[in-house]
Amino acid sequence: MTASSPRRSATRQRLYRAAVTLFAEQGLSATTVEQIAERAGVAKGTVYYNFSSKTEFFEALLRDGVEPLKDALRLSAAAAPGGALDALDAMARAGLGFITENADFTRLLVAEQWRTNRAWHPTLLAVRRQVAGVVEDVLADGVKSGELRSDLDIELVSGALVGMVVLGGLDWLTFHPERELDDVGLALSTVVRGRLGEGGPVEGGAR
Repeated sequence: MTASSPRRSATRQRLYRAAVTLFAEQGLSATTVEQIAERAGVAKGTVYYNFSSKTEFFEALLRDGVEPLKDALRLSAAAAPGGALDALDAMARAGLGFITENADFTRLLVAEQWRTNRAWHPTLLAVRRQVAGVVEDVLADGVKSGELRSDLDIELVSGALVGMVVLGGLDWLTFHPERELDDVGLALSTVVRGRLGEGGPVEGGAR
């Protein structure tokens, strides 16, 4: 059975879901492989059949966990009706949608980002870089077309935008859960359009 077989992929997803729930409940360090296996309803050996260690498991969780986010960002940008600003609006909304559906995983990403002594930190940095890279492509296109400011530091701005959506989304879910996604999307759009474009916010920017 290969790593890409449907059965093995389904097992990994089951383990990931169990692990993220446990990490949210009691923290990553306090969670053992035995607990992950028990929560997933599989034997401990199943975990080690798929992953050689807890570190390898968590690195795979990071890589596989952000794939849907990267796909959602790319698809939303490609489907945006206008230029770079419309694409950024669409990507922000796609990011908020991902956070809504994966709040515990997102909180885990944020928490682990600052723990630079972890064995999996290089993997976490690589994953973050991949997500920011999707945003960089849109920013670069916007600068090239003249829609966005020519003096943008694309690398720094892309990271700032990713951070704004992630932390803004978590702030929304934690402190303002009564607000609609459209409200949050419009707020983020106002910031993006007011600072990246040459003019002010565009009415109805969040779609």
